Amino acid sequence: MLHSLILPLVVGFSLFMFGMKLMEYALEKAAGPNLPKLLSRFTSTPVRGMATSTALTAVLQSSTAVTVIAIGLVNAGLMKFSQTLGIILGTNIGTCLTTELLGLNINRLGIPLLCLSTVVTIIGISLSERFQHASTIVYTSLATAGFACVLLGMSIMQGLAPELETYGMISWMVQKSQESLLWGMLAGAAVTAVIHSSAAAIAMTMSLVSAGVFPPELGIAVILGSNVGTCVTALAASIGSSRFGAYVAWTHTLLNVLGAALFYPLIPFMAEWVASMSGEAAVQMARAQTIFNVTCSLVALPFCYLPALSGKKSKPI
Repeated sequence: MLHSLILPLVVGFSLFMFGMKLMEYALEKAAGPNLPKLLSRFTSTPVRGMATSTALTAVLQSSTAVTVIAIGLVNAGLMKFSQTLGIILGTNIGTCLTTELLGLNINRLGIPLLCLSTVVTIIGISLSERFQHASTIVYTSLATAGFACVLLGMSIMQGLAPELETYGMISWMVQKSQESLLWGMLAGAAVTAVIHSSAAAIAMTMSLVSAGVFPPELGIAVILGSNVGTCVTALAASIGSSRFGAYVAWTHTLLNVLGAALFYPLIPFMAEWVASMSGEAAVQMARAQTIFNVTCSLVALPFCYLPALSGKKSKPI
């Protein structure tokens, strides 16, 4: 079990997490020190904040990074709490890019991308003393290398599905989910809270559904739970912060918890809907994640304009 399951699982997961953190670091460095200023400047309305946050989250490949930046800006008094409402909605939409890319089943490109990005990184470092913008090339290639590591880690974890089934771990989970899909949601929330990465938890779920080990309904339940579990990182970042900084984290949590509760009864319908979109199981799970996040954000957007949340006093009639 140690050599056939535990070690490959640790290697695959570690490679996946290393790739995610490398992408986050490199893209944030490539964006430069003006990132907080951009986030603060283009959030005058919830719609603008949502659009800006969606773009930044898609670029940085980390909803947590953008949320933590927003908490920091509120704590520093550089941004009002009302400005963060659109940011929170946008982070949920922007993070869907990761799962949509993973759903394309392009794992075979992992090694070529890693080799190419390594060569470009070496060239960029050698040119950094001569050219001012060479650092941008270096960080971009490092981000590409991170994405390659994500693909390689995904490939390793996908190959472990039959081994997991042999040891009865998956069959127990499937059996419990037949009693109630709430088990899947709880498992997704718990795993994501522990590893601090909803993308990693969803990637593993996509692998298990693609291998036919998880039924689609259970996969969707785990994905909904993962969106709740990812709020733990923001809550941890808000510890010791100002009252409004804590409000940002709790608003993010409230959005995902209420969204998961809203979608829970609709899981069978969602499974049929995404199945009609694609025959690929991984794509179906990616679409379920996108539908969940986009719908929750759009439903919540009008509430951001309420006077009590926007910070504007209602005019007397």
